[in-house]
Amino acid sequence: MPTGTALRDPRQQLFEAAERILLRAGPNALTSRAVTAEAGVAKGVLHRYFPDFDAFLAELVRGRIRALDALGAALNESAGTGTVAGNLTGALVVLFDPVATSVVGLVIARDELRARLRAAGSTGIPLMTEAAAVLAAYLGAERDLGRIAPDADVDVLAPTLLGAAHLLFADREAGPPDTETVRRTVAAVTAGAASA
Repeated sequence: MPTGTALRDPRQQLFEAAERILLRAGPNALTSRAVTAEAGVAKGVLHRYFPDFDAFLAELVRGRIRALDALGAALNESAGTGTVAGNLTGALVVLFDPVATSVVGLVIARDELRARLRAAGSTGIPLMTEAAAVLAAYLGAERDLGRIAPDADVDVLAPTLLGAAHLLFADREAGPPDTETVRRTVAAVTAGAASA
């Protein structure tokens, strides 16, 4: 006789539960017990799919890193259209959704998680480093099109934009900034790179 009900996709159910916790209470509230309780499953379910909680968290972050591919593709397609500041503003608003902002805090706070992500190939602050590469690729495309200065150092400009934007989005209590605030920040950071 079967006991209980089958889970739809246990791994995805656990990831969705973790994201809800991050949205509601932030990275400090994320524990294996909190995730399994939020998902409505026994604690052993998480350990059936992941050797430990940091392995689970590493896969959660890697999922966010993989999602950057779609953002990068869309941003690169926008090269040569609209305005550079407008394209970057839109990308940063998407990039720093509330879950991603909390994930960055989680990565910064957990040494073992960072170590696992670095062992898998990430460098610097995982997720932020990959996001900087996405921005640098777009800025390089715009430089090639002549929309930013030919001597603009996109490998410095991209993490500068990312850091400035992260400061805007990181305050959980105040909530995300309005788009105009992000646009003004982008315009200020990129002003020196504007094509003459």
